Amino acid sequence: ARQLVGSTLLAEEEDRPHLEEGEFYTRDLVGMRVILKETGEVVGTVVNVFNSGANDLLHVMLKSAEPMPNGSEELSSLAEAGDSGPLVWVPFVNEIVPNVDMNRREMLITPPKGLLELNVRSDERSKKERRQLEWKERKRFQKRLIAAKKKLSEMEQQHVFHGFRFGEKSQASLLADQIVSVNSKLLQQALENVEIASKRWTITESLAGTKLVRNRLRISEKCFTPSTSEEKLGTNFTLQEKALQLISKGKVAVVLGMSDHKNQGKEYDLSLSSSTSRENSETSSLQMLLCDDERFVKAKYRSSMPLVLISPADEIISMKKIFSSNNYFGFDPEKVWFLEEERLPVVSSLLEQNRHKIMMKSPWEILQSPVGSGGVISLLSSDNIVENLAQNGVEYIQVCNGERYISRSSPLLFGLVNKKEAEIGIQIFEHSEDVEEGFSMVFSIDTMKKLTRQIHKFQFYAIAKPNSHVELVEKKWVHVEPSSPNSYEFYSTIFSCLSACSLDKLCVMEITE
Repeated sequence: ARQLVGSTLLAEEEDRPHLEEGEFYTRDLVGMRVILKETGEVVGTVVNVFNSGANDLLHVMLKSAEPMPNGSEELSSLAEAGDSGPLVWVPFVNEIVPNVDMNRREMLITPPKGLLELNVRSDERSKKERRQLEWKERKRFQKRLIAAKKKLSEMEQQHVFHGFRFGEKSQASLLADQIVSVNSKLLQQALENVEIASKRWTITESLAGTKLVRNRLRISEKCFTPSTSEEKLGTNFTLQEKALQLISKGKVAVVLGMSDHKNQGKEYDLSLSSSTSRENSETSSLQMLLCDDERFVKAKYRSSMPLVLISPADEIISMKKIFSSNNYFGFDPEKVWFLEEERLPVVSSLLEQNRHKIMMKSPWEILQSPVGSGGVISLLSSDNIVENLAQNGVEYIQVCNGERYISRSSPLLFGLVNKKEAEIGIQIFEHSEDVEEGFSMVFSIDTMKKLTRQIHKFQFYAIAKPNSHVELVEKKWVHVEPSSPNSYEFYSTIFSCLSACSLDKLCVMEITE
């Protein structure tokens, strides 16, 4: 019987058993054209039929000569890669294949959205090549993991590895990813600063000395739109013209921070202990902003402007989707970066064996918190982003955080920094007190390159806060719920970089009501 498995039984047509309506012989389906019912576009040809138990699966070879259905660029590019086109699976069920015409040798299909794209293999390399690549990636990750564990061990944080002795393989992988993601250099630097008293920063304290800055401009908030008329701007119109000229030539890059830093850098307050959900997500606010030419850079200038977006990890995917579904709002996809906000482990406020222990959210998750606006400089130093921008002719980088500052990021600040040949330009609002309410700063590319090479000089502050966590006690994991501050979260402000700039190389634009 084994010798007959997979064989084909030939029978004369009159000897075939009678088929019920909707039943077909497998071999009669092979070679049929597959057509998208909604548009009449030819999808491909059935090359084989497999019985999967519950129902049959059609193996369809996609047509390579024409664009794929649903306007899918992915399928089109794949189909053009070879004469035969890629293969996809289509379930042979009434809901997906409602019409089969034996006479015309074609079938109409109504696939759910994404079905054809879902099971196309985008990687056209051979199985051997893919396995070799996977092996190399695993080896590379193992090297990074070994190096990360070594650094944590040098900081006497070996307790982080306890989770490897518990749980499933997937949980061990999660812990490994967490360990590799720790920025050990920043953590070491923060731990060295842990005894520095934390403080609630204000504009006045952060910008101490800026009152002495000669390069100063006061301007009404009413003038703050990208299309402000020459009449409103008066003598400042030349600053806007120069700024727009720089933008159109690709000399300006913009960094948008989408994180909420309002309560960072502040001591624990009971009124802040329970977080409230924001009415509008950061991504929807960003979408509304980018669709408004009056509140952001005009669309005609965007293709030449590099853009870096920094947001919490759980918002990255939704942000990418918004950009892809809106044709990147006019920006060049090759010049857009999506970065996760810089985070550092939370440590115990109590010294144990002369060290502050990293806290664990679970046996396989490190408790982490955002480091604040100062983390922007660290992020820009990663992946050679600043060097890449410099090589592409960028002369100025604007860093904005907070909706008020992003939506009022007039080109005037670029023009002012350029005219005064300043290294750093700051935009502040009159009567604003909370420094982390938002900020807008312009850096010359040389200044930003210098700052990214001097991350070790950045100041961190330890903020006392209560954090629940887990501990391994006598081989059992115990959940700890504190009633008072028991930990330090590390915080750094971008305004600390002002110490690297002399007053004559600094300019301030103050927005009046």
